[in-house]
Amino acid sequence: MPLKSVCVFCGASTGSNPAYRQAAQALGQALAARKLTLVYGGGAVGLMGIVADAALAAGGEVIGIIPESLNSLEIGHKGCTRLEVVDGMHARKARMAELSDAFIALPGGLGTLEELFEVWTWGQLGYHGKPLGLMEVNGFYSKLSGFLDHLVQEGFVREHHRGMLQMDESPDALLDALDAWQPVVLPKWVGQTPT
Repeated sequence: MPLKSVCVFCGASTGSNPAYRQAAQALGQALAARKLTLVYGGGAVGLMGIVADAALAAGGEVIGIIPESLNSLEIGHKGCTRLEVVDGMHARKARMAELSDAFIALPGGLGTLEELFEVWTWGQLGYHGKPLGLMEVNGFYSKLSGFLDHLVQEGFVREHHRGMLQMDESPDALLDALDAWQPVVLPKWVGQTPT
């Protein structure tokens, strides 16, 4: 089934390297060029605002989901095609997942990682069969990628589950990989050695 919407997790900060801003702009533009709806955290600040602004400027559809408690802190993006204000973080993540066919993490902090790992865990447990990706920017995710490989080597993550997470520096190559990805359902292995 072709992708129609992509959830982007990213920082409410722009980070210290201008390359992060450029990557957010490039991803927003790529989503709009492919007529993919951007679903994101609804903020107008940091990389969140940049990816949304880039998609909107390129004629894309943008749906923001923001908790009431963060609406003033993250400055809810007034230019979104649609901005939904929800009760809290759990509702935000559930709604973003519901509206999305795939997930991409741009550089970000704890919130970005938490959102990525939660939706990845849902996929591992079979709650969804949606692809996930990391937008690599100047080696930002290289150490995390190495640690994820370590988890496989140590028997805590199956290779298939590790393979659910695509990674690329190019927005178009990453979107192509997510579009081509096919889920595989594996039997549960809690307490067993992964194969």
